Amino acid sequence: MAKHIAIVEDEISIAQNYRDAFMQQGYDVSLYADRQAAMQAFDQRLPDLALIDIGLGEEIEGGFDLCRDLRSRSKTLPIVFLSARESEFDKVSGLRLGADDYLTKDISLPHVMARIVALFRRIEALTQPEAQEEIIERGKLSLNKARMTVAWDNQPLDITVTEFWIIRDLARYPGQVKSRQQLMEAANVMLDDNTITSHIKRIRKKFQHIDAGFDAIKTAYGLGYRWHV
Repeated sequence: MAKHIAIVEDEISIAQNYRDAFMQQGYDVSLYADRQAAMQAFDQRLPDLALIDIGLGEEIEGGFDLCRDLRSRSKTLPIVFLSARESEFDKVSGLRLGADDYLTKDISLPHVMARIVALFRRIEALTQPEAQEEIIERGKLSLNKARMTVAWDNQPLDITVTEFWIIRDLARYPGQVKSRQQLMEAANVMLDDNTITSHIKRIRKKFQHIDAGFDAIKTAYGLGYRWHV
């Protein structure tokens, strides 16, 4: 069955260009010009991936509100922002709300397509049957790859797909410093250093919400990050 992509974009010409490109690659695509129309559709069925603009009609941050709503419905649904807004504040805000990626509209269409394909590959990798479930246990941490779950002190974390792969890569090799580039490769995404830093900050906060004393993710200044047991 073809993957279903929802594009929430109030500039119809832009939305149609992306729709046509995705459909040529075999995806089913739905277009929504505003947050209300998208939410009504999502009440009936969630897409396999959501591509969202931030400004939607008169709602300057309607895309942020929609992302928040989608993430409350599904912890693993791939969400990508596609916006003309290039400020670091907007990028960080989008990631903090649980988006997996943040792209600007000056990016080429083939590049957007590559990022979408990478997100779907990560989802498929998690659902492939394995001879044995990969379970990582590091002190209070318990991670199950097949189920894509992470728990700390027996309490589950609400994580995105990108966050899962970053935690997994760090926890697999405790003590080993992982560069931002290595974490990008592990998550199968192409992000800048600041975006990886934002993901790390968000991951730490999620652990600290359960355990205020959490300090297992150490920063190796100028190098990257490591998992400390």
